Amino acid sequence: MNTRPLRFFHRGQVVEVADLPPTTTVLQYLREHAGCTGTKEGCAEGDCGACTVIQGELDADGQLQLRNVNACTQFLPTLDGRALVTVEDLGGPERLNPPQQALVDCHGSQCGFCTPGFVMSLTACYEAHQAAGTRPTRQQLADALSGNLCRCTGYRPILDAAEQMFELPVQRLDRAPIAAALQSLARDEPLDYGHAGVRFHAPQSLPDLALLRETYPQATLLAGSTDVGLWVNKQFRQLGDIIYTGRVSALREIRADADGLWIGAAASLEDAWAALTAAVPRLRELWLRFASPPVRHAGTLGGNIANGSPIGDGAPALIALGADILLRRGDAPRRLKLQDFYLDYMKKDLQPGEFVEALHLPLPSADWQFSAHKIAKRHDSDISAVCAVLGVRLEAGVVKEARFAFGGMAAIVKRAAAAEAAVIGQPWTEATARAAAAALPQDFTPLTDMRASAAYRLRVAQNLFTKLWLETSGVAAAPVGVWLSTQEVPA
Repeated sequence: MNTRPLRFFHRGQVVEVADLPPTTTVLQYLREHAGCTGTKEGCAEGDCGACTVIQGELDADGQLQLRNVNACTQFLPTLDGRALVTVEDLGGPERLNPPQQALVDCHGSQCGFCTPGFVMSLTACYEAHQAAGTRPTRQQLADALSGNLCRCTGYRPILDAAEQMFELPVQRLDRAPIAAALQSLARDEPLDYGHAGVRFHAPQSLPDLALLRETYPQATLLAGSTDVGLWVNKQFRQLGDIIYTGRVSALREIRADADGLWIGAAASLEDAWAALTAAVPRLRELWLRFASPPVRHAGTLGGNIANGSPIGDGAPALIALGADILLRRGDAPRRLKLQDFYLDYMKKDLQPGEFVEALHLPLPSADWQFSAHKIAKRHDSDISAVCAVLGVRLEAGVVKEARFAFGGMAAIVKRAAAAEAAVIGQPWTEATARAAAAALPQDFTPLTDMRASAAYRLRVAQNLFTKLWLETSGVAAAPVGVWLSTQEVPA
């Protein structure tokens, strides 16, 4: 690859950058170099949404895709070949765009610090629904704004504005110049960007990525930057050379094959969870509560899995579905069960020069039933204390197979072998579910930390088996909250 500057579309033109460190964030570039100070820094870790911008790129069919992302965790070189839309690109004082005007009309801004981020998330939502010809419900609007925090208004007037923006005369972003610029940028050579002896490689083919990874096994492998960005922002780590996977189209592919569902390692969390939910509708609530839209648009499922965090929400779902992980080193592929990939806390079965190429899961048959739960202090955009995806395969009311996968209960995400053994071959009854709960202490000895005590983690995990039974047996779910809060788990 030939060294060249970064090139991306911003403020109506193609911008070139050649003199900034590769770990410069998009937010730093906007505020310190581009003079675009409408984008704010609140948390610098992708939680508050004050830094929300819209990123544009062409999808596999050449259509322009606009998605809101956090500018504080995205490194500037990841914008190469893409478009950046900020609050300065929207309507001005003389003519506000519909989200801006609706926020004014509904008194949706008080101190104003978070407002530009809300405007960008509302604009992304507005653009998506106008393009699809759909009208979101109030709950869908709340879900779309789950990555934006406001400490003044209480959200009600902001949601009122979200509904009202669709009542105003239609005013959309001018997509034609963005698409034209991206088509031109697509002809650029793959990026090999350097600054002060550090290189940022952005290969565009799988063989090039494999060669780079094998040649530079110590380089930092970067996917969505939703975690690696915090290494820089919060831990002040030096990353050294970086190999970015986000431009390898083969890694972003999601497809159904004869054996199940293939999800490329660089497929976004949003796209990957959409595919998983289509296969297993019970995962929908977990999808909506997995981080926030800006994080899911930037982050990748492969990155979430490769990270290996015991509180990552992707691994419990995939392990419960029986997924395999596909690894690659040079031309040599390797495949293993995802549950065997995790060895110990933050230790994976990953060799030097090897990387995650894809995840593959068999599509569950109709006799499999699943229940998915994320237990956290906040309903939206929070890290799990416990994440559980529980599945049973029934034949004539008898449990033939079981996969109970838990995150937050041990040093790694893993299955509950003793609880599974307690139900296999048994009639699927409430007593069987309670037997699984009673066996769970054989599988896990949770820790106490800032998110939950060990006793709470174990108790809530045990209670989820009764919830699994209630959900899969057709019993009304209304009493679940009472049972969880007032009844003891049987011995």
